[in-house]
Amino acid sequence: MSPVPRYQIPDPSVLLTDDLILQHITPGSRVIDLGCGDGRLLQRLQDELQCKVQGVEVEHANLFAAIARGLPVIEADLNEGLVDVPDHSFDFAVLSQTLQQVQKPKLLLIEMLRVATRALVVVPNFGHWRVRWEVLRRGRTPVTKTLPYEWHETPNLHFMSMKDFRELMDSIGLRIVKESPIIRGRAVDHLVAANLRADSAFYLLERDPKTQTPH
Repeated sequence: MSPVPRYQIPDPSVLLTDDLILQHITPGSRVIDLGCGDGRLLQRLQDELQCKVQGVEVEHANLFAAIARGLPVIEADLNEGLVDVPDHSFDFAVLSQTLQQVQKPKLLLIEMLRVATRALVVVPNFGHWRVRWEVLRRGRTPVTKTLPYEWHETPNLHFMSMKDFRELMDSIGLRIVKESPIIRGRAVDHLVAANLRADSAFYLLERDPKTQTPH
């Protein structure tokens, strides 16, 4: 008998996440894209919104591809934070489908809102009911559709749910301006039982004016 296929969390399409991010960025803004890949999003921000852009990337192939587009990109490891980026250098910091792969996500989120006024983050939701069922019924760790690795090979270091993410924001003095659950490749403003049903989630964040500087 063939083994039952593993459930794979659907990652939102490139077009969906790029469009979501563009919708929330003011034309002419200063934008830093962390883990910018080949510069695809940076190119759109520059061409469509006339933004002043800066990319950060560690993979050499992506770095060279972004530079070949004529985009400003620096080589840096997000696991080391953003120590070389001055405070309040940007209007927006972008981090898409990468937070779960960095060693210190809490530190990186704080750093994003040190260097920028607002942060745009897209993360997978490991609280999805199919993930819970996979663990409960089969005792297996979850994988994602575009990162179909076994637990000992996966670049995913942290498995967070939407509820986990909200609680983290409260604990470090960051405010969720907007949360858009992503379900079956579509972002929605409201979703009943979102932590159970959403595949991923989009967040627009800023420092909470009621709290002191994040620590």
